[in-house]
Amino acid sequence: MIYLSDTPLDVVGLLAAAHHPKAGAIVLFSGEVRDNNLGRDVAFLDYEAHESMAAKMIAAIVEEAKQKWPLNIAVAQHRTGKVAVGESAVVVITASPHRSEAYAANRYIIDRVKHEVPIWKCEYFTDGTKKWGGNCNCHDITGDANKHVYEFDEMKK
Repeated sequence: MIYLSDTPLDVVGLLAAAHHPKAGAIVLFSGEVRDNNLGRDVAFLDYEAHESMAAKMIAAIVEEAKQKWPLNIAVAQHRTGKVAVGESAVVVITASPHRSEAYAANRYIIDRVKHEVPIWKCEYFTDGTKKWGGNCNCHDITGDANKHVYEFDEMKK
């Protein structure tokens, strides 16, 4: 399984390969590069990773999800290198007999990949400036580098 790719992710191909006769639900999450972040115009992103560690961690996260939920298929791939606006930076696909498990497992995988795996992004803005950060910018939203949006959302419930 490929967990990191320095070429565009084949979202359609990954989805086509995710069908399983015992799966009644397939959930696809594609993290897309958008043209703005926190009021600034984004030109593109550039991702770097500690590749061997990142691949091992993504594999472990996917395996943990398979242990927690009855998944027929679980796939996670993350881009490295320059990623253009409109391209997929990360893809997670989960397939299971029922939708609740497929959704829960998908959310679990993407949240852990974004917040734990050693992948860093540099945002390049259209004004020529750039900003390095982790694979998430939750601290810009929650105000605390140790609080992530998914944890913050859970606290509000």
